Amino acid sequence: MNKQKRFAVILAGCGVLDGAEIHEATLTLLAIAKAGASYECFAPDKEQAQVINHLTGEPTNEVRNVLVESARIARGKIKPLYLYEPEAFDAVIFPGGFGVAKNLCSLAFEGSDCTVDPEVELAVIASVEASIPIGALCIAPALIVKILPGADVTIGNDPKTVKVIEKMGGNHYETDLSQVIIDKKYKLVTSPCYMLDAHILQIAEGTQRVVDELIKLM
Repeated sequence: MNKQKRFAVILAGCGVLDGAEIHEATLTLLAIAKAGASYECFAPDKEQAQVINHLTGEPTNEVRNVLVESARIARGKIKPLYLYEPEAFDAVIFPGGFGVAKNLCSLAFEGSDCTVDPEVELAVIASVEASIPIGALCIAPALIVKILPGADVTIGNDPKTVKVIEKMGGNHYETDLSQVIIDKKYKLVTSPCYMLDAHILQIAEGTQRVVDELIKLM
């Protein structure tokens, strides 16, 4: 009997404007379960860069923690990112959301000159060294490019973000919602998801496609 595949899911908070994109995160967990695999969630234990009122889109003066907010999506079953050990998993996946560009790195504020959270960078590099496939959705491919030189990725077709990716040394391929880009060197699978004008059904299809391709790379 084949051993059940295990996914690590790295979250960046809770909410598209300041954390993990909730649809992408939840549908990723569903896609993993539908593929017959299991998952465990992780997030950095740190203060969020911003807290946004999702009704108005305006910043607030609140202070929130990335791990605590991510626990909302994970129903409390989540660990701090420093406990992630790639050898215990068969793949790792990063849902999108502005939290990726604000909490996991500073891309939203500094563009191509951004810095990456040290725990996030270590998790990605350790995964590559352990030959663990990596999935990245929405804006997350830009984060991965900052860590992995010359990676092949897609965020869809947003010209501004494409320029940032190319300035950071990444290779961008324009895609629609039905496509993924696979970088065989890094075992990296990327999909644009909500970087394009997408319906939740299309997000479900995109996340499932990424999960299925990651399983093929295991």
